[in-house]
Amino acid sequence: MTRPLWVEIAGYVASFLVFSAFYMKTMIPLRSVAIASNVAFLTYGLAGRLYPIAALHAILLPLNVLRLRQMRSLIRRVKDASTGSISGEWLIPLMTHHRYPAGHVLFRRGDEASRMYMVLEGTVRLEELGVAVPRGQLLGEIGLFAPENARMATAVCETEVEVGEIPDEKVLQLYYQNPEFGFSLVRLVIGRLLENQRLPGAPSPTPRPRVTG
Repeated sequence: MTRPLWVEIAGYVASFLVFSAFYMKTMIPLRSVAIASNVAFLTYGLAGRLYPIAALHAILLPLNVLRLRQMRSLIRRVKDASTGSISGEWLIPLMTHHRYPAGHVLFRRGDEASRMYMVLEGTVRLEELGVAVPRGQLLGEIGLFAPENARMATAVCETEVEVGEIPDEKVLQLYYQNPEFGFSLVRLVIGRLLENQRLPGAPSPTPRPRVTG
């Protein structure tokens, strides 16, 4: 049976939108184009009686809408954070949670910075700086940008603590995908560095020793 011309056009449009979605470099335009391609393929599948195609895109459509809403919500929260002090609470769902006893060392000065933390309960003390990091504050973000990713201070659990941890790969992914998050994080790092400079005896970054051979 010959399909109407508009059905064939819908199929070509849907195929072009899929190609465009793969070409996109950022998530929100990608999801928006993917939604348009889902609608076009759903129309094409139903009108052309290609029900497997229609069923596939009927499932993908709400999934892409959900992911788009989540990404916009994430960016909205980051924009709120960029206009003030970043709390990082919106990062909690992306973190793994761990409990540590008092006296536990989260990291030592000079260690490789492979993750960022958020204090969820208790207090963590930065030994060299003599600073207590209370509940709700991010910790260890400077090391992610320091030369050779070296920690600038030793973090010790002053009390029993619960911390959220997020690996550097995920932090960098958010940094590149969301300029607002990157701006907020850079502001936070610079603010912490300026605070540290005002502290007496504040240490400079200690690079990790190079391994040769």
